[in-house]
Amino acid sequence: MKIMIDAGHGPNTPGKRSPDGRLREFHFNAAVADEVKKRLILDGHSVFFSHQPDQDVPLHERTALANRLKADLFVSIHANAFGSVFNDTQGIETFIYTKSSADSIKFAGSIQQALILSTHRKNRGVKKADFAVLRDTGMPAVLIECGFMTNREETELLKLDAYRKRCASAIAFGIGCAI
Repeated sequence: MKIMIDAGHGPNTPGKRSPDGRLREFHFNAAVADEVKKRLILDGHSVFFSHQPDQDVPLHERTALANRLKADLFVSIHANAFGSVFNDTQGIETFIYTKSSADSIKFAGSIQQALILSTHRKNRGVKKADFAVLRDTGMPAVLIECGFMTNREETELLKLDAYRKRCASAIAFGIGCAI
């Protein structure tokens, strides 16, 4: 299977950080993406990145690359935020396009369940949204939010290598279960 992994946003995207500035979303996203790639390659998949470690890649370029390579699955990895100050909002959620295929629904459910079982975080469920990486890809696509940078407890988890590896393992497992 050919899988496109997207570490959401980019290293220079403004505002994508915890309220105290100690966690940048891309650092979490890229670390999890690297680990997911390692695990999927070990399982025999071809894995590609739509992002670059040193520059922001526009969304249309990310989706165009996935479509050009004829990826079988597109997985966008993120850390969430609610507002711009620390608050009680928490949990993990997985998004699919508003008019998703049965395969997208299956992948999203499998990944969401694996993440909840692995991390023991609040289950915010599978939701539908009109995000470009979901709408403009020609293959099943999911966007995963692995916790809130605006929740103090989850911010601390998002900084931990062990939590990042747990998320990556769950994502890879969820993909494997849905294939």
